[in-house]
Amino acid sequence: MTADFVAWPEADAARYRAAGYWRGEPFARFLQRVTGEFGERTALVDDRVRLTYRELAERARRVACGLRALGVAAGDRVLVQLPNRTEFAVLWFALHELGAVPVHTQPGHRHAEMIHLARLSQAVAYVIPDVHARFDYRELASLVRAHVPSLRHVIVVGDPGGGFLAFDDLLSTAPAPMANGSRPGDLAVLLLSGGTTGQPKLVPRTHDDYLYNARAAAEVCGLDEDSVYLAVLPVAFNFTMSCPGVLGVLGAGGTVVLADNPDPSYCFDLIERERVTITAINPLLTPVWLDEAIAAAADLSSLEVLQIGGARLSDDLARQVVEGFGCTLQQVFGMAEGLLCMTRLDDSPEVIGTTQGKPVSEADEVRVVDECGVGVPEGCVGELLTKGPYTLRGYYRATEHNATAFVDGFYRTGDLVRRLPSGHLVVVGRSKDQINRAGEKISAPEVEGHLQAHPAVRLAALLPAPDPVLGERSVAFIVPSGACAPTREDLVTYLTACGLAAYKTLDEVRLLNEMPSTPVGKTDKRELSRLLAGADG
Repeated sequence: MTADFVAWPEADAARYRAAGYWRGEPFARFLQRVTGEFGERTALVDDRVRLTYRELAERARRVACGLRALGVAAGDRVLVQLPNRTEFAVLWFALHELGAVPVHTQPGHRHAEMIHLARLSQAVAYVIPDVHARFDYRELASLVRAHVPSLRHVIVVGDPGGGFLAFDDLLSTAPAPMANGSRPGDLAVLLLSGGTTGQPKLVPRTHDDYLYNARAAAEVCGLDEDSVYLAVLPVAFNFTMSCPGVLGVLGAGGTVVLADNPDPSYCFDLIERERVTITAINPLLTPVWLDEAIAAAADLSSLEVLQIGGARLSDDLARQVVEGFGCTLQQVFGMAEGLLCMTRLDDSPEVIGTTQGKPVSEADEVRVVDECGVGVPEGCVGELLTKGPYTLRGYYRATEHNATAFVDGFYRTGDLVRRLPSGHLVVVGRSKDQINRAGEKISAPEVEGHLQAHPAVRLAALLPAPDPVLGERSVAFIVPSGACAPTREDLVTYLTACGLAAYKTLDEVRLLNEMPSTPVGKTDKRELSRLLAGADG
């Protein structure tokens, strides 16, 4: 164990290696292997380019050599904030050629999140698009670099503007042999946690565990060389990257099609053109996709599996998907921290429609416990605790938080579930102070902190409310500091100016004369939940 990264106990690691879960294959060697097996098959497709496995490997080698010439070295952290384009995968594997560590960020993150992540990871480089979805990332990068001394390089896919480096210049570097010293148990990638504190935490994943994550998911989904996966959600999401996602499909010799946006009409054209067999969306997109599937003339006959995850899918909507799509629905419940549950392709329609699946690995250990940490009877609600060959043993550089987030090696997920006799889980809520808005985790304390800095706000509390489309919507309870109370529009504008991502918006604002409090003077969110339930009822 180091201050940065908590490794698995050696006894557990030896057991996982002996069982074949961990195969001792770093990602640089993984790319070499799949290139040798599937070299001339199509690996990646986006709106601009098609790459074979061999072309992907060659481009990754060129970019790795270009990064090495800049001084990026083994162990260095690199922020990756790219949309769904082939450059994401090229860069990702290039970093592994060097032994460097990609830090996944989301296209929607703005300066508040990016400065925090750059400082926490001590990133030496930051890779962005020039403009995406009408947002200029070069302006964001200038601000981040001004606040983070470790950030030596900003690399731009597209027009670099003044003072930045062009990704195409790295691609033009002459390829040369690389001496990668990554070991299977080394840190391979830093993912983002939804988090329950003021800022997002980083989830350390090793080569061994993350590759097993993708492989186990691919086996459950029955992927092979004929599989064609449409990446609809951001590729930096753990769901899109390895559940089975990009890595699972490449490991099976299939093809990954990267969608520029989730619009169903555009995506259905891709499904028809590329003969997509599997894709993954979240509950927010589901009604829109369902309506389009019923009305559209697109040929979706190639689609075999539609994965839905990232948030709890309502039973009613699940049944509509089962009836409305001519393919198998697969519910997915997972987390960047590890545990991945999926319904099986041969599960009954009732199980698929009403559960969030069961663990993908026989080595996943699951406990469902009450508030005192005592196991609850089967079928009763409790907090989900888990450990296994791909579930972290500690967050990155978070020693204090790790002391409470883990019990006897088990990760406390904060999710409230019921476990059925079959092992399937039904997710009923969360004990953590966060909101799962359309699959995006919003840390209530983070947003509350910004709200309470507003001059017209004396006290603020953020709570989730059930929503048929979003899963949960965000409701802010506000005690104004004066006679002129801020409107929802005022507060949304303010949060945007604070640099928060757009998904951390306020769906609703409710004004209070005073904030209910507990006997020790803390905000009484249970009372606010009762107020919320009473108003909605």
